[in-house]
Amino acid sequence: MTKAILVLGATGGIGGAVTRVMLRRGWQVRAMVRDPARAQGGWGDDVMPHWVQGDAMLRDDVVRAATGVDVILHGVNPAGYRNWETTVLPMIDNTIAAARATSGARIVLPGTIYNYDAATAPVISETTPQNPPGRKGKIRKALECRLTDAAPEVPSLIVRAGDYFGPDAQQSWFAQALAKAPLKQITYPGRTGIGHAWAYLPDLAEAIAQLLELRPGAMATVERMQFSGFWDADGTHMIAALRRMTGTPDLSVRHFPWWLMRLLSPFGGFPHEVIEVKPYWHYPVRLDNSRLVRLLGSEPHTDINQAVRNAANRPGVSTS
Repeated sequence: MTKAILVLGATGGIGGAVTRVMLRRGWQVRAMVRDPARAQGGWGDDVMPHWVQGDAMLRDDVVRAATGVDVILHGVNPAGYRNWETTVLPMIDNTIAAARATSGARIVLPGTIYNYDAATAPVISETTPQNPPGRKGKIRKALECRLTDAAPEVPSLIVRAGDYFGPDAQQSWFAQALAKAPLKQITYPGRTGIGHAWAYLPDLAEAIAQLLELRPGAMATVERMQFSGFWDADGTHMIAALRRMTGTPDLSVRHFPWWLMRLLSPFGGFPHEVIEVKPYWHYPVRLDNSRLVRLLGSEPHTDINQAVRNAANRPGVSTS
């Protein structure tokens, strides 16, 4: 029997990647967006989800969109990455209400590493204590607690990953800093010698799809697992892949201006929001995917050179 998934955030990075994978795998995909006509016009692929109009901040919209689905992907983020305090928890509460109304749809949440203290958690597993030092991390921890509290009536799956990159990840560190068009210079937010975790979105989406297609009972009611992705052990491998992709071995690298973000952060806006994630670039945080591998046998993995080519040569971006 064909299964159905509701994707919240289908026009975003992980939401778009999961939508494409589930469509290829024969799922019925319903995508709730504020403006279906605009979403459809910008989709690009021949095969599209069923677009429905709705706002993740409006409970009735989410409940209505979720009617009859087996899974809800909660891939929404605050608009402009702002107003976390007033949007993040209300949106997950609406998704939980919608899952309850379907009598058992599993909620899938793309997890973040913000829930952890980068200075004291060099490796994250299912048992690593969540001691977030920042505002975003505390909100994300509370969000995950909401899912735990909703069980067993509402099952959930959290798949945590590092920084996204891929054709769908246009609002990412990779797209906006490392490989910003025209690619004449790499802007790197990390420190030389410090490792960093990356997640190629098509691989992450494939892992989520495979988990959702496991036999009934294979996953616990509440699952939290890590997707290890591409581990850049010293912060030089992603830079090297970009240089290989462009055929420019001496492509220059400059450091991201964290000093400027710190200076401007009291005035709000992007500097205020971004300064909180600085520790995750200045301390190595690796993800232990043991639980995921136990369930799937292996983690989906695209060669880094091919992944970088696919990500950097996304539509509308020139590398020359």
